[in-house]
Amino acid sequence: MNAGADDRAIKSTYEARGFGPGAAITGLVTLLLVAAVASLSVGRYAVGLGDLSTIALGWVGVGAGREAVAEASWRVVELVRLPRMLIGAFVGGGLALAGAALQGVFRNPLVDPHVIGVSSGAAFGGAVAILIGLGAIGLWSMAFFAGLAALLLVLVMSRSAGTSSVLMLVLSGVVVAALFSALVSLTTYFADPNDTLPAIVFWLMGSFASATPERAIYMLPVVALFATPLLLMRFRINVLSLGDEEAKALGLKVERTRWLALCCVTGITAASVANSGIIGWVGLVVPHLARALVGPDHRVLLPAAALLGASYMLLVDLMARSLIAAEIPLGVLTAVVGAPVFLVLLHRTQREAWRA
Repeated sequence: MNAGADDRAIKSTYEARGFGPGAAITGLVTLLLVAAVASLSVGRYAVGLGDLSTIALGWVGVGAGREAVAEASWRVVELVRLPRMLIGAFVGGGLALAGAALQGVFRNPLVDPHVIGVSSGAAFGGAVAILIGLGAIGLWSMAFFAGLAALLLVLVMSRSAGTSSVLMLVLSGVVVAALFSALVSLTTYFADPNDTLPAIVFWLMGSFASATPERAIYMLPVVALFATPLLLMRFRINVLSLGDEEAKALGLKVERTRWLALCCVTGITAASVANSGIIGWVGLVVPHLARALVGPDHRVLLPAAALLGASYMLLVDLMARSLIAAEIPLGVLTAVVGAPVFLVLLHRTQREAWRA
């Protein structure tokens, strides 16, 4: 790969857009800050920006802090909305980052974390935990390890012929996802229709309603642990997106790099599903939006997708708890918003391909 020619092509792309990667990242950081402030202040119990600023300054030891505002305000912000905002940002950013990485690894813009079966595996583990009455830690643990088990099963199936091609990985992921989806259905069949069945169904549809400071403490380090290697592998994913033969010619250990990326995606996806259920379309739609904004270079695309995914998830969650009296499941809203956006992007891509 000619690095100089590649950098010149990327530079010309940004010049055509009228802004560089630094401006794009700055804009996405600003959007995330606005979404975070809205997530903390807007709701059935409104918290003014003045009170919110006072509480935030109190967190860093400046000013009177919580003593200067109504007790209800700081309780709503610190105990309810702050954990929900942090979990929402990490779930959205993690799923978008995982989707962008997978699309580069598989060289296919139509894949997302669900394609490798991890979401279905984690959903099965969480459903079983709810069925047998485990608490939050038990639910998280079973969902997480069931997601990892799904990845190991994909690994075994894809390497049955001695090597692991991209096609075999995708096909194995589809089979494993179907298997665990059937197991989830079987679990709901045995659930008590007056007690555990509604809990399982509501959890599977996705929600941050159960967010607590304790859940945030458990989840955030795990997502950060798996997201950091993906961000450090940005250039390797660039090389891997050229194709296996080209990547091997450039000295990249293709299978090792691919499986390291898949393990990181598994960790992020399993942690997200364990905490908030299945939230679809984020890992598919958001990377497309980020790619339209910053281009295909994964050195910029991955952090841009993470920032945009975090903002997108916070805004969707704000809609979910504000549009009507009852909270709308996140999986429903992400599908309602994501499907039309994806159709528009797909139509635009096809139109550009025909022009080319």
